[in-house]
Order: sequence, then C-alpha cells, then structure tokens
Amino acid sequence: MANNKAQESFFPLNIAVVTVSDTRTEEDDTSGGYLQKELVSAGHRLAEKHICKDDVYRLRALIANLVADTSIHAILVTGGTGFTRRDNTVVAIKPLLDSSIDGFGELFRALSYQEIGSSTIQSRAFAGLSNDTAVFCMPGSTGACKTAWEGIIAEQLNSEHKPCNFVGRITNH
Repeated sequence: MANNKAQESFFPLNIAVVTVSDTRTEEDDTSGGYLQKELVSAGHRLAEKHICKDDVYRLRALIANLVADTSIHAILVTGGTGFTRRDNTVVAIKPLLDSSIDGFGELFRALSYQEIGSSTIQSRAFAGLSNDTAVFCMPGSTGACKTAWEGIIAEQLNSEHKPCNFVGRITNH
C-alpha cells in the first residue's frame, strides 16, 4: 500500500506542464517555462508540455488524457484560475478529480497574500488527485508559479521531504 511518508532517497517523477492561455506561445510562455526549468532542476523529468486554449472541453480532454497516462505522476497547470469570463480551469478540471487537496489552495493564498495583499482572493488555485496523479492548478503569472513551486509543490513532490509528501501516493513507491 502506498504511503505519504518521507523516503530515504530521491525518486524522480514524470511531470507534465500545461499552460492555459488563449494568447501565449512557446516563445512567451514564461510561466510554463519557469515550471519546466524548476522541475528539471529538482531532478524530475518533463513528461509533456502543452499550451491549451482556455476552453472547458479542450482543457478537460487534455487533462483527462494526461491523467489516463499511468507514466505521468503529476501535472502542473498554470493559468485560467481567476474570475474573468475566460478563466475555465476550475470548471474544466475539478470534475476530473477523485479527491481534493484543499490545503494547497489555502496555503497558496496565504503565501500569496504576503506578496499581493488582498488581491489573492481572486485566485482559485486548487489541487487534487485523479487516477493517482497529483494535479496542481495555479494562476498564470510567473510570480504565482514561483510562489506555488517554491512554497509548496517542490517539497510535496520530493520523496525525501519530511514528515510527508505525495510521492508514495502517486507512484506506489
């Protein structure tokens, strides 16, 4: 049975990065690029990288396909978590989750408050597990991705992080 206790050695994960945007391209996707660079620097492998239009059904289909791929351990989604009419990440992805990681959104907003004050209430950052894959959804700004990665995600995807992390839960390692 998988557990969430720290392990003795580092276990590299296969991680997909998805940028949700109607306008970004590979050339100017600084948020997705940041996440890609950081996960590789941490010793993980970039499984796939996508830029997906902020469309409920395209995004849901993409995430469903990534979750169905049992070689992918985690998905980092940046963008589409605000309150504009085109912010569809919450609507697209939440129905795919088997369980919610409520503490991610709570902690993200607490950390973000230190940087942007009350504007953090406009973030609907969230995370959950789907088919034993961790899915972390954060705002589209590079600063928000840095806050989420450095303040939460990097440790929770590190098998050596104590007292607990998600690696044993998403890898059966």
